[in-house]
Amino acid sequence: MKKILISMIAIVLSITLAACGSNQAAKNHSDSNGTEQVSQDTQSNEYNQTEQKAGTPHSKNQKKLVNVTLDRAIDGDTIKVIYNGKKDTVRYLLVDTPETKKPNSCVQPYGEDASKRNKELVNSGKLQLEFDKGDRRDKYGRLLAYVYVDGKSVQETLLKEGLARVAYVYEPNTKYIDQFRLDEQEAKSDKLSIWSKSGYVTNRGFNGCVK
Repeated sequence: MKKILISMIAIVLSITLAACGSNQAAKNHSDSNGTEQVSQDTQSNEYNQTEQKAGTPHSKNQKKLVNVTLDRAIDGDTIKVIYNGKKDTVRYLLVDTPETKKPNSCVQPYGEDASKRNKELVNSGKLQLEFDKGDRRDKYGRLLAYVYVDGKSVQETLLKEGLARVAYVYEPNTKYIDQFRLDEQEAKSDKLSIWSKSGYVTNRGFNGCVK
C-alpha cells in the first residue's frame, strides 16, 4: 500500500511539472510574438512617417492655377483679364518693367519692348494665374499674381530676356523670388536689354526717358 501511495505521488508531481513547463513555453512564445509585432508596427510607423516627410517638399512646387480670359495687355507687367465673370486688372508679382503709360511719367527705354513682348506672350496660348499666400490685391485694387501661358511663366520669360527687373518684394508673396533672381542675374550677366545700359536699372526703378 505504501509503495502504491508513493507511486501515485510521483505521477502527480510529474504531471504538475510537465504542465508548468508547457505553460512557461507558451508564455515565452507569446512574449516573442508580442515583441515581434511591436517591432513590425514600429517599422511600419517609421516607414509611413518617412514617406510623408519625403513627399512634403514637393507640395511647395505645386501650382494652383486659375483660368482667365485675356481682355488686353496694358504694358510690360500689367494686363486686363476676365476673372470670375468680371473684368480685372492683373499686376505681375515680383517684377517691374520700364514705364510706358504711367501718368506724369515719360516713356522709358525698353518700355515699349517690354510691352510688346508681354502682349505677344499673353496672346500666344492658354492664360492662367497663380496667387501667392499674401494679399491678392494691391492698394489700387489690382490682382497680384504669377502669370502663365500654356504653363510657362511670363515673369520668368521677361526676366530672362532682360525686359524686367525683380522688384516689389513683400512677404509672404515671395514663392518664386529665388528663381526670379537667378533669371534676372542670367540676363544681367549677358547684358541683355535693360542691363545693357550702365546705371539704367536702380533699386527704385529705371533712370532716363526715351528722347
